[in-house]
Amino acid sequence: MAMGLGFRMSKEAAGSHAVSFFLGAALPTALLFFLASDRLGEGLSTISHNWGNGPSGDDDANDEVMFKGLAELLPRVAMDDRTVIITSVNEAWAQPGSLLDLYLDSFKNGEDTAHLLDHLLVVALDARGFHRCQAVHPYCYLLNATSVDMSSAKPFMSPDYLELVWTKLVFQQRVLELGYNFLFTDCDMVWFRNPFRHFPVYADMSCSSDDFKPSRAPLDNPLNTGLYYMKTTNRTIEMMKYWRAARERFPGQHDQAVFVNIRHELVGKLQVRIEPLDTVYYGGICEYHDDPEKVCTIHADCCVGLDTKVHDLMAFAADWKNYTSLTPEARQKGKGAFKWTYPTRCRDSIGWRKP
Repeated sequence: MAMGLGFRMSKEAAGSHAVSFFLGAALPTALLFFLASDRLGEGLSTISHNWGNGPSGDDDANDEVMFKGLAELLPRVAMDDRTVIITSVNEAWAQPGSLLDLYLDSFKNGEDTAHLLDHLLVVALDARGFHRCQAVHPYCYLLNATSVDMSSAKPFMSPDYLELVWTKLVFQQRVLELGYNFLFTDCDMVWFRNPFRHFPVYADMSCSSDDFKPSRAPLDNPLNTGLYYMKTTNRTIEMMKYWRAARERFPGQHDQAVFVNIRHELVGKLQVRIEPLDTVYYGGICEYHDDPEKVCTIHADCCVGLDTKVHDLMAFAADWKNYTSLTPEARQKGKGAFKWTYPTRCRDSIGWRKP
């Protein structure tokens, strides 16, 4: 049944290569968790002021109101170790045949991934996206943000874009404060294997990379916040506060750019342990490897346009189905010959080719 919190339970490095993004294309980094006060009717400007300017750790009472019901929601979705998987969609991404269907189907078709759907929270940013999510997934959370049209185009780096990307951090901080780990992934991604198997156990934060080289110092790998796992520790909570506060030092920058700028400070001052993730396991259009025996996820980064993302991710998903339909003998015989379908549309969308 649909519940008052806005969720439903049932049985069941391309850099600045684009000037603007369709909302669907910007959603992975821009529209994660636009948490206006939970049905409070407070204005967008008030919420943006409270969330966008530095740490708000002293506003516990306001947080309790702003995140009303979150403490009750998380145990319903969390794993035994208090970890929640989170992604987000809008109406366009949730349409039949669009990214949400691809994302959910990849769990069902992956190896040791189907059970993870029980721990996935899909955050819907508009009512139609929420209703579509309800039809295909048990755990959906509607974020009311009537002051902003979540289905309209959002110019990259516009004021609305920046407000949206920064709001995700205060939500994530609250999840950590409530004692939960989280794995955030963009919805323009397909899953093939359980990604938790390759997160370093000593890291506070494990983050995907656009171009990974083990010969580099860890933080010299270009980090991409399209997929990252964070443990709930005092260090990560302080890291979130520091990250948010750093926005004022880098005016007009989005959250990922600021994170890249302060990553050494987070390690040096707060002793946060940040590790990049190998693209052998966590690939993307920016960089992937033709090794189906190791791949866990592939992300449609370095790609502009919803239809473009859907097209090339569908090709990856089809390649995976063909591969997994082979007998073990056939897989072994063809070892080393496997090639993913080249993501032509995505790479053409940014006018770039990986050497």
